[in-house]
Formats: sequence, C-alpha cells, structure tokens
Amino acid sequence: MATIKDVAREARVSVASVSRALNGQAGVTEQTQQRIREVAARLRYIPHGAARSLITRRSHTIGALLPDLHGEFFSELIRGIDLAARSRGLHLLVSSSHDDALEAAAAMRAMQGRVDGLLVMSPHANLDFLRDNLPANLPTVLMNTALEACADYAALSIDNRGGTRLVMEHLLASGRRRIAFIRGPETNHDVAEREQAYRDALAASLPDAAVQVCPGDFSEQSGYAAGRQLAAQTPRPDAVVAANDMMAIGCMSALREAGLRIPEDVAVAGFDDVPMARYITPALTTVRVRIAELGEQAMSMLNEQLESTGPVALAQHRVPVELMVRESTVQPGQAPHGKPQR
Repeated sequence: MATIKDVAREARVSVASVSRALNGQAGVTEQTQQRIREVAARLRYIPHGAARSLITRRSHTIGALLPDLHGEFFSELIRGIDLAARSRGLHLLVSSSHDDALEAAAAMRAMQGRVDGLLVMSPHANLDFLRDNLPANLPTVLMNTALEACADYAALSIDNRGGTRLVMEHLLASGRRRIAFIRGPETNHDVAEREQAYRDALAASLPDAAVQVCPGDFSEQSGYAAGRQLAAQTPRPDAVVAANDMMAIGCMSALREAGLRIPEDVAVAGFDDVPMARYITPALTTVRVRIAELGEQAMSMLNEQLESTGPVALAQHRVPVELMVRESTVQPGQAPHGKPQR
C-alpha cells in the first residue's frame, strides 16, 4: 500500500504539505493541492484514520444515540442525519438505548473518544444524566427531549402540542365528539406533549366529554390492540388520535376487522407522516413532521459547534409541523373541515 511518503515523493512536496492538502488545511496553493490529490488517487493512497486523528484531534465521525432503530420514523431520521453528515465528509455511528437508561449511559460512554460530536434523543436525557455521562466539551445537540429549554445544550424539538391541536381542531370541526387517544411509551417526551394537547383540546371545546387514553408503545401491534378495545365499546369513539402513524395503522386494521367503516363510523388520525401513511387505504390523516429534514437540521446545528473556533450560541429550535388531511377522517364529498363541498 502507498504511504504518505510515497505521495510526497511523487508530488515533489513535503509530507506536511500532503497532510495539509488531504485534510483541507491552509498553507498549500490550489495548484499544489490539485497535484497532490492526483498523485494520491493514482497511487491509491488511503490516509490512516488513527494517525490523522492524532494530528487533527478529530475522528471525522459523529454519533447518534436514539431510543430505538425500528420503524419508518427512525429509518427516515437516520437517513437525514447520514446524508447531512456525508455531505460534510463525516461518518455516522448509531446506537440505540432501547429506552433503557443503563444502555443509554453505556452507549454515551462508549462513544467518548470515538466521535467529534453527538446527537442525543433519549427519554433519560435530564441534566444530571448528561453531566454524568458526557464530557463537558463534547459538542452535543439534544433532539426531542424534556431539556429543550436548557441553556447548557443546543436542542431541537418537534411542535408536538401544536400538531396535536391541529388534529383535534380538525376532528371537532368535522363533528366528532367521542375522541380517544392512543399514547406511546410512558417515558417518551413527545408522547407526553401530544397527550397533554389532546386533553387540553377536549377541556377547551368539550368540557363534559370523557377523556379516553389507551396504552401503546409506538408499534402497529399496540395500535391494533387499542383498536380492538375501542371497537368493542358501547358507545364506541367516533374518532381516534394515535400518538404516531404506526399505531394509527394498527388501529385501522382492528377497526376494519370489527366491521367498522373508516371514516364513516370512526375517523382515525396519526402523527409523523411516515411514507407509508399516504399509501394505505384509506390514506391516513396525520401531522407531517419532515423527519429526514429534522435529522439534517440537527446535524447542521452540531456542525456549527464542530466548525467553530470560539464559543457558539447554543440555540433551541422548534420544528414546525402541518396537518395532512386525508381519507381516514374525511368522508367522500366532504371538504377537509367536514362540511360538504359545493
């Protein structure tokens, strides 16, 4: 295998010039950089990652700690992060905590020294947990955590309350009055905000209406179980809001098996707008989160810290959402607000 000395000899420059050129550092003219890169390509020279890290003090790798890796949401999120990382010449190291605090702590400690920065999405990410498991100087961006307003970390979060409010307003305007909610994991920050917005909307518009919250864990199976439970009730709900799309899809399957029509008998709505949501029958009304863009924006915030030579303002951003009204809540011949079209 060719070495950096071989490249330097062929390009008629010093080893230091080769290192600077291939690492994108200043001090080498454009013409010399081009000659060095051509020689390196011809010799098929591959820089030694460990040696380069010792020189640059960077691994050119970023880490992402997620609560899970299963499902379309996380697939889209990872895709967005990875595309943004690759465009900056960075590699992505992904780990899942499986919603377990000890596994999340172990993953964070294992990444230390291996990554230049970290994206964290974890229900356990309180201030003490982060301080115990992260070096103070490691660039970090929190994603959808309860610490979104903490000045110690940059944070990015979804407008969960606003999105759920849009769904509830749509269903109430369509004449739905018995609205149930399928929640996700107990410790999930997004779920807590979405459930509270559901409760607030009922209290504001239908103060005498019963609040009905079914358990769930974000899986289709838990949505299916909730759907079977709701279909057997008398009176049954005339609408169901699920805390994510996969539970909404599972719920729809159970309702159809019970002989119920969607949306004529029961309207169903979800949250996230995963790609599958628009292709099922009937297509699912849901709150659109641009999931891949969420990952890209988190990576952009992290990169700002990585590239800065001085202090960086640690911003906290909320990602806007929009309601996508489809056939699972709107009967044929009705406008999105539930009134007949003219």
